[in-house]
Amino acid sequence: MKNIIITGTSRGIGFELAQQFANTGHKVLALSRNTKPLKKINHKNITLISVDLSNNVDFKKVVNFIKTSWKKVDILINNAGKLINKPFTDLTSNDFLEVYKVNVFGVAELTKQCIPFFTKGSHIVTISSMGGIQGSMKFPGLAAYSSAKGAVITLSELLAEEYKEHGFSFNVLALGAVQTEMLEEAFPGYQAPTTAKEMADYIFNFALTGYKHYNGKVLQVSSSTP
Repeated sequence: MKNIIITGTSRGIGFELAQQFANTGHKVLALSRNTKPLKKINHKNITLISVDLSNNVDFKKVVNFIKTSWKKVDILINNAGKLINKPFTDLTSNDFLEVYKVNVFGVAELTKQCIPFFTKGSHIVTISSMGGIQGSMKFPGLAAYSSAKGAVITLSELLAEEYKEHGFSFNVLALGAVQTEMLEEAFPGYQAPTTAKEMADYIFNFALTGYKHYNGKVLQVSSSTP
């Protein structure tokens, strides 16, 4: 039984992941601004905390829970994401800041707050996008989102090096098209070949075992473009 933190659990992949880990006996701390979807599930292995990843004050609730209830974190899955789809000339500095607060700064801050609770074998998995991979096909309107997803790739590579002597691993999964609400926002009407549940199955297994084989790596999980 592992202690697992997942962000962005109100819908899509995060929603599926929280249930999958809980159903297999693991303890899940589900972080999302909207806790209602998982509250309806009412699973005994899922603890819900309403967290806005763009607000550093909210991380205190997470740290307090870990200190009082868990003491250690085995897996952190940085899954939450924010997407703004606009032509580049329409994107404001505030648009970029909103996206980066969730997709980059929130990932960095939550990871930093959890560092004292990671132990040997802990696995930090950050969900990125094929749009953040250098050399991959890029799409108009996603300048803020895709550049942010590229930033967390480099961040994870750096943290893997900085903490390699501690025995915990940092890896990134750069996902291709998955049929989620966020995909619909980016590509209205597009039908992805992969469902949120199917991708959650893959991430579930990787989170539990990937640390044995990878550290500081970026795995491209995509069968199509976009």
